[in-house]
Amino acid sequence: MSANIETLPSSDTTAGPLPARRKKLFMLLGGAIAAAAIGYGTYWSLVASHYVSTDNAYVATEIAQVTPEVGGTVRAVPVVDTQQVKKGDVLVVLNDSDAKLALAQAQADLERAERRVQGYFANDDGLAAQIQARNAEQARAAAQLVSARSDLERAQLDFQRRQALAKNGAVSAEELSNAKNALSTAEANLHAAEAAAKQSEANYRAAAEALKSNQTLTANTTVSTNPEVALARAKRDQAQLDLERTVIRAPVDGVVAKRQAQVGQRVQAGTPLLSVVPLQQAHVDANFKEVQLEKVRLGQPVKLTADLYGDNIEYHGKVVGLSGGSGSSFAVIPAQNATGNWIKVVQRLPVRIALDPAELKAHPLSVGLSMNATIDTRER
Repeated sequence: MSANIETLPSSDTTAGPLPARRKKLFMLLGGAIAAAAIGYGTYWSLVASHYVSTDNAYVATEIAQVTPEVGGTVRAVPVVDTQQVKKGDVLVVLNDSDAKLALAQAQADLERAERRVQGYFANDDGLAAQIQARNAEQARAAAQLVSARSDLERAQLDFQRRQALAKNGAVSAEELSNAKNALSTAEANLHAAEAAAKQSEANYRAAAEALKSNQTLTANTTVSTNPEVALARAKRDQAQLDLERTVIRAPVDGVVAKRQAQVGQRVQAGTPLLSVVPLQQAHVDANFKEVQLEKVRLGQPVKLTADLYGDNIEYHGKVVGLSGGSGSSFAVIPAQNATGNWIKVVQRLPVRIALDPAELKAHPLSVGLSMNATIDTRER
């Protein structure tokens, strides 16, 4: 018995094209990935590798701390936080009563010193005149001494003659006695003249020493350059400066911040009163990873955006400095890397970026705002 068996179509005839199609898809996918890799590699080598970016960047500036240079009681504070001020504007006024009194006293001391020094110069003239007078007295005493010696010689000769004649009875005893008395008087006059000469010499030396001593107070000076007057003038100037310092002015243009001064408050020199933030001098401190800094150099251009304005506003700056150490090295409690429990952490180094003043004026920034910075490292 024969039977006709119908042959069913095999499934391989329908599944044949599928592996080829899948293979083709994988090849296309692989080609796309390879093309993307090549494209990214080309982009990285030609473009992306020349830029380093970070969002760990913040606006900073050199904040001016305002402190008094003299102590006193706060009389007025004509500014408030957030107020714009110009350099020289009055920020705080201290009570100046004590400073005015100190200035008046210093001025009086200066005038008294000037008069005292004028007296020194007048004494020079007076002592010089005394020396001339003592010199004349010395000459007169010398002449009197010569005269006394002559009188003594004459009296001695007269006595000797009469003494010789008295032996022959040629002169009376009274004449001899008178001659002896005259001799004694001449001797006394000589002693007196010698004493007067010594006295006049001593007076001359005393006047010369007095002049020399007084001249040490006036040598190589005038009234205005004399040390006593200069010292009194310096104290007057210090008192004047202390008076001026009772009015505290803005050291720079900027915005008032952290005002702590209050009317009636007693403050000492160095007490923080407020701060002035010079926003027009703001810069950016961008903290780049150490592995990003190989090609970073001073002067390279930087593009920045602020979270405040978004990506629509772009700032242009340049690298002006790299910090001398990482942030952790200047921490209050630095990392103890010498311990056994050490874990390596990629460090960040602050890079200072100067901003374009015109762009900063058009779109002001405040200290501490977040920034995004991208450095073009192609310029070496």
